[in-house]
Amino acid sequence: MIKFIHTADIHFGMENYGKIDSQTGIHTRLLDFERALNFCIDVAIEKEIDFFMFAGDAYKTAHPSPTQQRLLTRCFLRLHKAGIPLVIVVGNHDNPLSFGKANSLDIFGQFPVGQFHVIAKPASFILQTKSGPIQIVGIPWPTRNSISVSKKHALKSAIELTEYISKAVGKLITNYAQQLDSKIPAVLTGHLTVSSGIFSGSEKRAIYGTDPVLLPSQLAIKPFDYVGLGHLHRYQDLNKNGYPSVVYAGSPERIDFGERKETKGFCVVTIHEKNKTTHEFIKTPQRPFIQIEVQLKSGKTQTEQMLDAIEKHDLKDAIVKIKYHIPADKRDNVDLKEVQRACAQAMYVAGIVPIRKVVARERRAAMKVDMDVATLLDRYFSGKPELADQKRALIEKALAIQDEIESPHVEIN
Repeated sequence: MIKFIHTADIHFGMENYGKIDSQTGIHTRLLDFERALNFCIDVAIEKEIDFFMFAGDAYKTAHPSPTQQRLLTRCFLRLHKAGIPLVIVVGNHDNPLSFGKANSLDIFGQFPVGQFHVIAKPASFILQTKSGPIQIVGIPWPTRNSISVSKKHALKSAIELTEYISKAVGKLITNYAQQLDSKIPAVLTGHLTVSSGIFSGSEKRAIYGTDPVLLPSQLAIKPFDYVGLGHLHRYQDLNKNGYPSVVYAGSPERIDFGERKETKGFCVVTIHEKNKTTHEFIKTPQRPFIQIEVQLKSGKTQTEQMLDAIEKHDLKDAIVKIKYHIPADKRDNVDLKEVQRACAQAMYVAGIVPIRKVVARERRAAMKVDMDVATLLDRYFSGKPELADQKRALIEKALAIQDEIESPHVEIN
């Protein structure tokens, strides 16, 4: 039996919605992500797992700060101290995308510890664990630098090149699978986009057309016993009714308000024997993201309505955003200072945002200078539904006045 942890997308460097911690001098959001990763490592040590698998996107960018590097290194060295091998796949955020430049995770492959395995290019190898050998096939974020692209494809469009890379990755995985020993447990890990995967809030801005996309059927193939992926931030098993499971562990901590309702965590995977694998999703400690929506109505003052809505939530140590909807015919009379005082227990208030419904303007009837008076009047009154019953009478009266004005006057001496 081999047991390991599967996680990904820790994104050290996401420093949105926070402040500098007074005790450490480090941004509170960076500390949140460190706490989440350390929780994964605590479980790994407690359960005496055989290896730790990180499926990409350790950092927000390919150029992390020294502080971010120090914190991540400190976390991963805990695994080394506990004698737990670490398998790391390079993600799109870790990759500089420039030929010849090191990715942000290369340094871990240079450590003279013998237990850190960084997969920056597609690779297959046997990992020796305390419970026996396991075959690892690793696919980093596919780019033209990590997937061999010959010169004949140089003039292809971006879409054509993306399609070619998708097919190349699928074929590569199939080739690796065919070379594996069917009697030894095998795991496929990668930082990839799967067609049926569900994006989280922060990722919904991603453009599918720029990502090489694979089908679940291209990954869930023999002799793999588990497919552990990174890139999508929501936990999901894309092959629940089949074998092996195709799993996104998701990010261990929330990235933004689009993920506020998602439960974050990681997977503990157990290969009981060849062709028999289970996994358990374990929740990590997470920073609460609370979004409060207030529909302002008549009755109480606007500020009182805001305070009533805030009282319904436990804001302690949370990141809070408040949206209040103002009726079209009302002024914004909210006392923002009073609202901010009511949020004193929150770790950070991301915004107090007024929303006013845009009143649709009536489209004016098209009128031209060459139209006669009767047509102009008809067009005008057609745009006044409140005068529909009086339209004909008003037009006739207006035309009568016009005739009177334009008729010749008789002068009387």
